[in-house]
Amino acid sequence: MPQNDWFVLMGIGGLFILLGLGAIIWGKSEEKSYYDSLSSRPDNADKREFLEHWPQRPQFEALKIGGWIAIAIGVLMIVMGGAFWLWGLS
Repeated sequence: MPQNDWFVLMGIGGLFILLGLGAIIWGKSEEKSYYDSLSSRPDNADKREFLEHWPQRPQFEALKIGGWIAIAIGVLMIVMGGAFWLWGLS
């Protein structure tokens, strides 16, 4: 690995971590806004869904799970870049 390529790995790892955090925050805010809109509706048709959160909405969990996967990949890339930098593998 050429000199200073470890910095690229660490930079991409940091980007993955930021994207993962963004996806987790986005998923939580979407879930909150969805259930808040259910509670403000005048009819009683969706009250069970609001109170029991049933049926589960997969899109909110998918955003959060994707965020955790991106964070794990980012941490792995930072660790790899740090190992290349520390041991000077080239």
